[in-house]
Amino acid sequence: MTSTRTTETTADLRGQGRNLALATFAFAVSFWAWNVVGPLGVRYATELELTSSQKSLLVAIPVLVGSLGRILAGALTDRFGGRLMFPVLLAASAPFVLLVALAGERGSYGLLLVFGFFLGVAGTTFAVGVPFVNAWYEAPRRGFATGVFGAGMGGTALSAFFTPRMVEWFGYTATHVLVAVALVLTAVLCWTAMRDSPRWQANHNPVLPKLALGLRLPVTWRMSFLYAVTFGGFVAFSTYLPTYLTDVYDFDLKQAGTRTAGFAIAAVVARPIGGILADKVGPRTVVMASLAGTAALAVVVALEPPVEVPAGVAFVLLALFLGLGTGGVFAWVAVQSPPEKVGTVTGLVGAAGGLGGFFPPLVMGATYGVWLDDYGFGLALLVVVALGALLFTVRQPSGR
Repeated sequence: MTSTRTTETTADLRGQGRNLALATFAFAVSFWAWNVVGPLGVRYATELELTSSQKSLLVAIPVLVGSLGRILAGALTDRFGGRLMFPVLLAASAPFVLLVALAGERGSYGLLLVFGFFLGVAGTTFAVGVPFVNAWYEAPRRGFATGVFGAGMGGTALSAFFTPRMVEWFGYTATHVLVAVALVLTAVLCWTAMRDSPRWQANHNPVLPKLALGLRLPVTWRMSFLYAVTFGGFVAFSTYLPTYLTDVYDFDLKQAGTRTAGFAIAAVVARPIGGILADKVGPRTVVMASLAGTAALAVVVALEPPVEVPAGVAFVLLALFLGLGTGGVFAWVAVQSPPEKVGTVTGLVGAAGGLGGFFPPLVMGATYGVWLDDYGFGLALLVVVALGALLFTVRQPSGR
């Protein structure tokens, strides 16, 4: 029975840069689609007269499938490779973008939840890309490779900035059609131009036992917890920040979207830096710095400083620290995971990260103005969790 292995023997890796670029681009497009509901959350809340809890559930629901689906996507990538899985997932996401538009046009909150749930398919590509690029690069450069690929989460920034503007320029339905077309075209590009690494070989072991073995690895649980804090924090802010900024600072949809895009870009820039630094100083050091900075900046944000300075600066710095952490954690995954189980571990850890982004918006919506001022209670929880994760990280082996 053949198993996935990324052996360190000499192989023709001349296509590694091209395949890394393609994977990053595909990841960005899929993340734009995954986050297409969040930037319009304020619009939906106004048109459908949603409560704070209903609004938070709507913007968080795509995260659920995008998180849990990564478990299966990672395991299937070990078996079928990224060159097949990327096009399949991109193409499968396109119909749900169109169905979200249909639900919005009909003004149906229930259908928005249902189709938004399945739109989460677009968020599973992360678990495809990490093992795909990991196989293309040798161990000393895997932090760099996974960090660069992770910058594709900038698709959330593109969505936050352009989606509200495209609705204004082209109309609500046309915007969703354009996003769906982009998904299909990207799927075609990946199928025609992308190649699996010559060091990659398919793992035909049954999926469920493989997942069970992945869950038995200590690295899976350690990295899942840390990624739930770092990437989960990024996802939570990226999806809920337009609503937060509208509620706290009275920004309109475009103003909130622009600032959310800035937040996402800062995290995107920091992620590959986190991976590169992890290659040089060790992933534990990078993750520790990330968590300490996240806790400190969450305190500042909770105080609701005035715009644009210092509030804007605080949000950008918070995004930078979260981005460093996401890069550091997956550099740690690449170092500590058995090569033949990278896809499986990636799927499980990625799922934990996504779930880490699913619950905070629900907490923020449910506690808005109930305990502490505005969103103070939710941000206080972030401080506590970040500090707990920091103490946990200090006790871990360096993993270098």
